[in-house]
Amino acid sequence: MATKPPTPAVSETAAEESPDQTGAFESRIADGQTIEPKDWMPERYRRQLIRMMSQHAHSEVVGMLPEGNWITRAPTLRRKMGLLAKVQDEAGHGLYIYCGTETLGIDRAELIDQLLAGRAKYSSIFNYPTLSWADIGTIGWLVDGAAIVNQTILAKTSYGPYARAMVRICKEENFHKRQGYEMVATLAQGTPAQRTMVQDAINRWWWPSLMMFGPSDKDSPNSAELLKWGVKRKGNDELRQRFVNLTIPQAQAIGLTLPDPDLHYDEATNNWTFGPIDWDEFYRVIGGHGPCNHERLQARRHAHEAGRWVREAAEAYAAKQAARVHPEAA
Repeated sequence: MATKPPTPAVSETAAEESPDQTGAFESRIADGQTIEPKDWMPERYRRQLIRMMSQHAHSEVVGMLPEGNWITRAPTLRRKMGLLAKVQDEAGHGLYIYCGTETLGIDRAELIDQLLAGRAKYSSIFNYPTLSWADIGTIGWLVDGAAIVNQTILAKTSYGPYARAMVRICKEENFHKRQGYEMVATLAQGTPAQRTMVQDAINRWWWPSLMMFGPSDKDSPNSAELLKWGVKRKGNDELRQRFVNLTIPQAQAIGLTLPDPDLHYDEATNNWTFGPIDWDEFYRVIGGHGPCNHERLQARRHAHEAGRWVREAAEAYAAKQAARVHPEAA
């Protein structure tokens, strides 16, 4: 049940923000201090957080869909239990972040309405299909691996509720990555058909995983501002490079290859150099024209409508309990 969020100390519009307030706020950021809901903050900072956190929450919720349709087709009871637990974790991650967003003075119901209406964005990677069981392991290894690289940095973000949510989320995401890598390694050591299946999955998920970090910082409309305010601690390109550097040795350890003929190690920089990313594909997918954009949103709309009776029952129960405690207000 959505409840009215607390009203933070952010009522001033940009026009009413004084230079002294802005200067004091930026000094706190420069000193590495954490911003809490009742602290004064620029309206632009608040709106950037709402945009970023809501997109993150939406991604967790939509991210349940590519894996959820494999729960009934998991090859063993152990795999089924593991996948069920992972999907449940992702639902919880979405809830944590929606709750954190509400501390900024917006109701989660409004955010969910934006998602269902197609006005809100979520991670482009969740608009790709899961074609085989190997995709589930590959998502755990690559997609959750990319998420960990990004989210461990967000655990140090300047906004307190977001940072604290990331601490728990990162612990669970680390389990998801280990689970996925174990699944991929098992398939890589299996039959020729299993090895072919997992290599095909990696070929399809590698480049979308690199796109998860967003466009290059020089092309990102938000990176500079988010870095200035400590919402982000590292840029998109630096995080993407860290993910590549971490992932290639893992692929080599289990004898799998990554679909990039330009991939090579640069001894001068101690980095793995990778080929160009197809940013046209990225913008096409986040623009609503990916393989599964329509399917994913329709699934969320159906689930939201099917669960309406639960929300209504919870609201009726809460009203009944409130009337018992405060009968004069009934």
